[in-house]
Amino acid sequence: MDDDWYLQAGSGARFDWGPTGAERLSPAVACLVVIDVLSFTTSVTVAVESGTRVFPYAWRDATAAAFADRMDARLAVGRRMATPVSPWSLSPAALRDAPFTPRLVLPSPNGSSISAAAGGSTVVAGCLRNATAVGRWLARSGYGTPARPVAVIASGERWPDGSLRPALEDLLGAGAVLSALRKHRGGPLSPEAATAAACFETTPDVVATVTSGASGQELVSDGFPEDVRIATQLDASGTVPVLTNGAFAAAG
Repeated sequence: MDDDWYLQAGSGARFDWGPTGAERLSPAVACLVVIDVLSFTTSVTVAVESGTRVFPYAWRDATAAAFADRMDARLAVGRRMATPVSPWSLSPAALRDAPFTPRLVLPSPNGSSISAAAGGSTVVAGCLRNATAVGRWLARSGYGTPARPVAVIASGERWPDGSLRPALEDLLGAGAVLSALRKHRGGPLSPEAATAAACFETTPDVVATVTSGASGQELVSDGFPEDVRIATQLDASGTVPVLTNGAFAAAG
């Protein structure tokens, strides 16, 4: 058996999980869509909508501040670390209310690591808020065919031991993008991608499902229900953030 069975070869649209999935699939695709609904890619979309260029950074430690200084950008902090002096955080609600900044560093061990794993592939930030816009943009840009395949990567969450915890909201976000791509004549979808799309299409109430799911309940119980509400605004945004020169900006 060939040792590249994981590439989902022959499919125009593919699906996998986490930084390792992105690292494995990226050499075989022309475009990679990062999905982190709660909340890296939702935050990217909210910030880019306002005209901010968002620099992803894979580590949420002291090196993030040094990176922000080098990029001449503001640094987004953890949700509970936001202050009037530094109001930018990974919270979509906080970003919406914060003063405009032209450049923002957004640390995220999941979403940013996946973005970094893309190599030379085009990288797009997708979520429930912009799923249809992303699917349409992919098709119009010629991505999602066997000649120019796309990989949609669900970020998932992390267990305390660092292992990947598949997250329902990211499965649905990926499925929403893949469903939209198929409607715009992208594909064929790999079995993995088709199953993700079917999960989205057959979920009767996506908003309620994400809100009542484990990750949604974690944010609600931590006092951030508005983040969940913003993240579940299906197709509220027509913005397609594309990673260009190290930062996400709106596709032309």
